[in-house]
Amino acid sequence: MVRMGPDVPLLNEYKQEFFWKRFPQTVLGGPRFKLGYCAPPYVYVNQAVLFLTPWLFGGIGTLLCQLQLLQELYAAVLSGMLMFGAAAGVQALALYAARRSGTVERLGAPNILVDEEEVEFTHCVSPETVRFIAPGKRFGLNVVLHTVLAGVLCGFGTWYVFLGRLTALYGSIGVSLVVFVLSWVTLCIAEYSLIVNTATETATFQAQDTYEITPLTRPLYIFIFIAVDLADRFSGPAPELQVASQVLHVLFLFLPLLWALGILPPLDALLLWGMEQALVFGLGGSPMSSNLRLLLMFGVSAGVAVCNYFIPSTLGVVLFSISTGFLLSLDLSQVSTLCRGPRAAFGDRGFHRGGSPPPPPSSFGWNLGCRELLLYLTLPLVGMAEAGLLHHFLGSTQTQSLVAGPQASVSYLLLILFCLCWALGEIQGAYVFGGVFLNPLYPKGMSNVQTFKQRNRGLYIAAAIRRVLLYLVSPFAMIAFLSMDKSLQLLHRASLSVGFTRAFRVVWQSSEDALLQMVVVVLVRLAAGNNMLPGWDNLGTGVQLLLVGLLIDRLTQFMAKLKFTLTVLVTSWTEKKQRRQSAGTLLAVNASLCPLLLAVVTLSALLSAPLLPLFTLPIFLVGFPRPQRSWPGPVGTACPCPDSIFYQQMSSSLASALRMAFARGSLGSLAPGSHFLGRFQDRMVWIMILERGYGYCTVNIKGLELQETSCHTVEARRVDEVFEAAFERPERLGFTQGFNLHWGNALTPCAALAVRVYSDARNVLSGIIDSHDNLRKLQDDFLKALVWLLLRYCVQKHKGFLWSSEEGPGVGGRKSQSSQLAQTACNQPPEAVMVESNVSSLRFRQDSSSLTSFGDWSDEDDLFGPQPARRTVALVTAEVQPGHTALQTGASLPGSVEMDSLFENMALSALQPLQPLGLGIGIGMPAVDKGRSPEVFRESPGSVPHLNFSCPQSEVFNLPTGWRTAPLLPSRLLQLRPLFPEDWFRFTLGRFGPTVQGETSEDMTKALKEDEALKELHAQVTLSCLISLGAESAFTSPSYVYRLYCGDVPWTEGLDWLSSSKELYQLALRAFRFSFKLLFDQASLGPMESPEELFSTLEEYERDWYIGLVTEKGWHDSVLQEKPFLFSLGHDLAMGTYTGRVLSLQEQLVQVGRLNGEGVRGQWANLSWELLYATNDDEERYSIQAHPFMLRNLTVQAADPPLGYPIYSSPPLHFPCL
Repeated sequence: MVRMGPDVPLLNEYKQEFFWKRFPQTVLGGPRFKLGYCAPPYVYVNQAVLFLTPWLFGGIGTLLCQLQLLQELYAAVLSGMLMFGAAAGVQALALYAARRSGTVERLGAPNILVDEEEVEFTHCVSPETVRFIAPGKRFGLNVVLHTVLAGVLCGFGTWYVFLGRLTALYGSIGVSLVVFVLSWVTLCIAEYSLIVNTATETATFQAQDTYEITPLTRPLYIFIFIAVDLADRFSGPAPELQVASQVLHVLFLFLPLLWALGILPPLDALLLWGMEQALVFGLGGSPMSSNLRLLLMFGVSAGVAVCNYFIPSTLGVVLFSISTGFLLSLDLSQVSTLCRGPRAAFGDRGFHRGGSPPPPPSSFGWNLGCRELLLYLTLPLVGMAEAGLLHHFLGSTQTQSLVAGPQASVSYLLLILFCLCWALGEIQGAYVFGGVFLNPLYPKGMSNVQTFKQRNRGLYIAAAIRRVLLYLVSPFAMIAFLSMDKSLQLLHRASLSVGFTRAFRVVWQSSEDALLQMVVVVLVRLAAGNNMLPGWDNLGTGVQLLLVGLLIDRLTQFMAKLKFTLTVLVTSWTEKKQRRQSAGTLLAVNASLCPLLLAVVTLSALLSAPLLPLFTLPIFLVGFPRPQRSWPGPVGTACPCPDSIFYQQMSSSLASALRMAFARGSLGSLAPGSHFLGRFQDRMVWIMILERGYGYCTVNIKGLELQETSCHTVEARRVDEVFEAAFERPERLGFTQGFNLHWGNALTPCAALAVRVYSDARNVLSGIIDSHDNLRKLQDDFLKALVWLLLRYCVQKHKGFLWSSEEGPGVGGRKSQSSQLAQTACNQPPEAVMVESNVSSLRFRQDSSSLTSFGDWSDEDDLFGPQPARRTVALVTAEVQPGHTALQTGASLPGSVEMDSLFENMALSALQPLQPLGLGIGIGMPAVDKGRSPEVFRESPGSVPHLNFSCPQSEVFNLPTGWRTAPLLPSRLLQLRPLFPEDWFRFTLGRFGPTVQGETSEDMTKALKEDEALKELHAQVTLSCLISLGAESAFTSPSYVYRLYCGDVPWTEGLDWLSSSKELYQLALRAFRFSFKLLFDQASLGPMESPEELFSTLEEYERDWYIGLVTEKGWHDSVLQEKPFLFSLGHDLAMGTYTGRVLSLQEQLVQVGRLNGEGVRGQWANLSWELLYATNDDEERYSIQAHPFMLRNLTVQAADPPLGYPIYSSPPLHFPCL
């Protein structure tokens, strides 16, 4: 992304035209009066007639009622029936037009250059005109349902706005006429969107309206208004209902404005938001991580409240509420998973593929063992026993005053517990007092993980004390306070039943919030003293706690929204790169309309709706209420890329670290909907709290792109500055230096977490890979590495270890056809792999002549008729492994002659060329026995001379017969014989020999070393590989080294033989990569001092390293399996340099900060509006540009696809946090 200036257009010209056509349609409910082309007048007249039809039918009913020809009820029924008939006619006409246009073929080719919305109208009721005005419904059920609703809506709407009813409400004919006229505008808009054409709503929650729910949105809100009016009509005299009806009749006039501004949510968002608000504030639960969990939890929690209402005994209510509240505050969906242990808990998220190691068995909560069961059984039993005894003996003696009485001591205990928990939790983070001041007790200048943990030991002790007080002491103190409350005697009132059900539930669900709410109630009673507060006291303690919890939540939201508002306002002027030409005007307007701005902020806080900054400018609107998750889809969708594996690897380890941070309180309050940002090197982790209960937390971890754009880099640099100011400050600070200089930023640093992650180091290899001394040494290192790998292969084969292709070099990246064959072969099961003769010669032709481009050359007219299919290339696979690309079959030259023969329809061009006799290596090449041999080349018993070993144990180190059949002249091998490292071979054999002998014997080891036949065998295979790789002379070119490292081996005389054996090819490529790593290490750390050092180094490479390419599957798997080290060689084409990349797995400090949650929700609301309604998907739009204070680009990235583009998103991660 190219970072643009502040005056980039908010919408480009095309989108502006599109927006100004769509917005009037949204305001009017669907009529399209503004088109981008000329249309006949009857198009507009027809839409106007359909728009005013409900008013016409309602006017008929109203007129008949005013003339006293019909009663109100019958007049309303008449209007509804007329509207039902009109709606049915419109739907029938739309269905007829759809069928007619589907059968009539239009003449002439369509012009692809005209506007896509342009329609050719022929006459006023042509199929094109009807389909343009009334597109019809996709589902037959909706045709019936919407038609019936249209009639019902018109009938009830007519009844709702009868002039007699309006005059009775307002007592004025003039006011009634104004309300009557404007109310019918609202009804016409709703009817048109329901039955004729549905407009795109500004309040869009789902990207696709699959089931046609949008047309029902506007009628639903009208039915809500009508329901209140009906309740006022048919209930007894209720002044509250009459006032509500008067207010709603006026508000009814502004419904089109509310719909146009997108304040009223669509049906799905309204349902989810309503259930979530009722569950959290009415029933004491928590927002859920999925819609299904929310629905189930809401149903069960509401059932508990209903049961409490009907339980006759107050003691029974107390015991039932405590037990069910505790059970519902646990994550019961994870019981079966926890019974299988932590590995099962994260089985689908990385452990089964490697992932981070599971938490130790001693970690509390990861297993459902005896300790956990004992605690989870003891807590509710003790709580029930305590509540039962206190309520039975002291509940009836309690007075309302806290100056004296049984609740007095408990109330003071709650105050003390709150102060202690708050103080102990406040010192756990990097900042105190809302992020304003630096915490002097937090470790400073963190150099490494061990030092950080040592300095943090005191805070860990304080956190343990806080955890005991908050989760083990406070719940019982709050239960004691509630059990002795006098208002429990009045439980059979609905409000009190709901209030106490919530109170006993939230004690467990969110102990910290419950403690704060009870302290506020206690302080109010202490402030009142012996004075009575009639309105407050009559509510009862349960309802008081409910209102206090709601008030605290809304006040917290208001403060966060106000901070976000000030950030947008101030930075629109102070940040030069954000200052648009209209900035001064917008600031002046906001200053002059400050009360209106505060009202918008207050309304959004009261509705728990996001504060939407239009285009992220200081133009604030109230977004429609939606669930805390902000997005309708399931958690865990992402836009994966190769870098996603780094986030996948660290997610489980980060979850373990978050578990401890949550338990200690290092990250502050953990309300669902909170957002955190983690930073380590070039990685950015977005953490969102989804659920919170007693002893568990559910989070979603997202990984953002690795600084691939300039906007991302600008904001990442500011994030680094914010974290440096918090965590890397000097030891002693003056008073003025203790302030948080980045308080206005959306990010507030909280803590540093120790996480097992890969540290990424990149080096330019200039002076290493192009050094002639190093290149000359590379040949010797390659031979030694290959000797070591061959002997190790023999040991593994003797011990019965199967050779795993995943542990091999995993050829990838820049690959020749030969390397592709080697990789594909090793990825196939043995029974599915078969090579038919000279495979590499054909690959050579493909490489050198690009014959794969001739794959489409074929003669359409076959003079000899259809021929049976032929396998013209060497590799035939029964199936392709998942995740691997099938190898393309090679093509023969056009016009070449192929014959069907005894060789299974194999082309003659693929047959193995004859070999000269008497080479001493192998006489000819064997035919392939498809039915018997899974090997690449299986020798017949007499084709290769038998080896006579002088030591019986040498047979263990014998190599496969096919590895001795290289088509090379003996003179070439004899010439290179001095290069074979005999001393190293004997030394390595001496180290491997005892591992395969039944009993260690020096004589046996000596006999092995002196076996000349064994030595010559390994020398022959090793030197044959050297020649086949074209390395018989010293390496002279860095580019050649890079090609060999990548597996892009240039054709040589022995390459066909080498690549035909997947295991030997794999060993040779691995040996070369080992030798290059040796070159890299020796150039950096100095030469190897002894054979023992070289042997141990190669063992370390094999055990702890993955040496390959970043693009290989093996690299991906090694990261997930957490190989301690990974090495890759790369080539920077732009700079013309070769680079080495080393990943090392170690425990590092990941810095985590809290984001302004309301700022995130506001920017996501704008993103949803801008992309789903305004369709402003320009990649360089203003609202996605870098903003160092709001972190705008990072926030957009972290949104769920398709609007955002995180490269990794975990499923909901459930973990304990006690």
